[in-house]
Amino acid sequence: MAKSKISKDIPLAELTLRKYEKPDGYTGRELVRKVCLTLGLLQPGDSRDVVVDVLHVMLQHKEELLSSKEVEDLVIENRKAHGVVLLGIAPSNIRRQLLRCRELFLIEKVKTSYRITENALFTEIFREKLEAYFLHSILSRTKEYMKRIDQEFLS
Repeated sequence: MAKSKISKDIPLAELTLRKYEKPDGYTGRELVRKVCLTLGLLQPGDSRDVVVDVLHVMLQHKEELLSSKEVEDLVIENRKAHGVVLLGIAPSNIRRQLLRCRELFLIEKVKTSYRITENALFTEIFREKLEAYFLHSILSRTKEYMKRIDQEFLS
């Protein structure tokens, strides 16, 4: 039976993971870029890559709480230091990229500032937040859909 209106095709959670070559030989900004590609924060071939600089400066200042203005200033410095064009550096876009990193639990907001989540290692953040919680819930729901497909069409 077809419904006349699709109700909420908005995902409750979304996680993109990509497999690239081993990270050997990558350092600094290029290593962070590969992590952003791996986690779906950056699309392959995308030149709008300010999220790389946002995450890079957060990692470089891992012990500090940074305001969005401080992140913005550091992103500009970082892009200049790496010879990257100064596109996407508007304050609203920096805040948007901070939010995207927060949505993947890579950084957290503490009052009005940001830091790496719980000052933890990325391996811990991935294991505890993304793998155990986020990925598990997505896989669980996907399995429910697969079971429902089996019941309706293949049994």
